[in-house]
Parts: sequence; C-alpha cells; structure tokens
Amino acid sequence: MKLEGASVAITGGASGLGLATARRLVKSGASVTLLDLSPTGAEAAAELGERARFVEADVTDAESFAAGLDVAEEAGGLRGVVHCAGAGRRMRVLEKDGTPGSLEDFEHVIRLNVTGSFNALRLGAERIARRDEVDGERGAIVLTASIAAYDGQIGQINYAAAKAAIVGMTLTAARDLSSRAIRVCTIAPGTIDTPLLGRLKPEVKAGLEASIPSPRRLGRPEEYAELAAHLLENGYVNGETIRLDGALRMAPR
Repeated sequence: MKLEGASVAITGGASGLGLATARRLVKSGASVTLLDLSPTGAEAAAELGERARFVEADVTDAESFAAGLDVAEEAGGLRGVVHCAGAGRRMRVLEKDGTPGSLEDFEHVIRLNVTGSFNALRLGAERIARRDEVDGERGAIVLTASIAAYDGQIGQINYAAAKAAIVGMTLTAARDLSSRAIRVCTIAPGTIDTPLLGRLKPEVKAGLEASIPSPRRLGRPEEYAELAAHLLENGYVNGETIRLDGALRMAPR
C-alpha cells in the first residue's frame, strides 16, 4: 500500500514505538490517528502537525476502540493499523513463597495483549475492507509481539503466553483476511530503548546492551518504525512475524 495519502491508526501512539511509527508515517505523507490512554496524547498529535489527531481509546474496550478507529476512518478511509499497545506484569507460576501465581495478573496481561490485538484485527479489518483495492490490496495490519514469545524469561509466564498468542494469530489472520485483500504481519521486538527501559539503572541497561550480539546496543524506536512502515508498504510480505532484536536470544533470567 502507498503511505502517501493513506490513513493509519496507531495504538499506543502517544509514546515509544507508537509515536516513533507515527513520525515515520507522517514523514511519508500518511495521516495518523493516535489511539492511546496517555494524558500526553493530544500534545504528541500536535507535535506531528495537521495530519495527526489523538483519540483517547482503550484497545480492550470494543466500543471505545471502535470509536477511535471511526475517527481514523473519517480522516480519509482507513488503510492501515499499527498495533503497539501492550504491556507486561511480572509474575511466576509459583511465587518465591510457594503461593500460586496471581490469576488476576495473568488474565490482565492476556486481556491487554491478546484481546487488544484481536480487537485491532477485527475492528481494523472491518473498516479497511470497505476500501477499494489498489494494486491488489485494500490495506495492512501490523501487530506487535515480543521475543518473549520465543524466549520467555523467569517471571514472564503471562507476558510470554500473550505474545506467543499474537505470533500464533498472525498467519491465521493473514489467511483469514486474504479474501478481503488485507495483509497481516507482526514485529517481535527485543530490547528497544523506550521510556520503559529508561527507568533502569545505568549498570542494568549496560548489561542488556552487552548481551546483544550485533549491534551491541539497545534497539531504537525508529528502527521499529522503519520496519512497520516497510511492512505496510511491501505488498508481498504477509503472514510473517519478524524478530527485531540484533540476534539476541534471551537467557532464562
């Protein structure tokens, strides 16, 4: 799909990977709608200029999320969704004191990451399917998993399960939506230098950088954004999950 003139909705668009993606897409001539719960969302959209708007929306709430996508639809007909919203919450199968891991924490992370991703797929595809085909496609959806889907560490049982589910959705969704000429791909980032990692102590951050084979540094949000833009644009990439991790394979802890 051509980014110039396209309308793209970005979940988690007020910061981190989402905001970097929004900047990249605006640079390519797209209109972006930032869907987020962040209080800085309106400020982020204003920074991006007249082709950006912010809607407060919860990806786990179908009504709220659908209303946000409708705003993106009104911006010129939705052609793409980049779904960056998601988070983890550390827990174990058994905690150190021997008590079972929190079912509430498990279900919270599954709902945010898996239900949120399914909402991005089904509600995004519903609107993209209304577009006319251009060069054999109507649009594309990019989801976000994590290398935790493959290399889940101790304390990530809920997060690893959720991100593995997103990887599992990808090919099935691409096949499911092929009759509508909508592509689906997923990015599985490693350690990306987002505001979340910015809270780490310098020595911890340095240790993370040293564990990455090449390049020996944290990933940059702009690198995620470049890949997301490419996946939207490249009409022959479909049903793929691509690791973005500098060849990192996570240790058990």
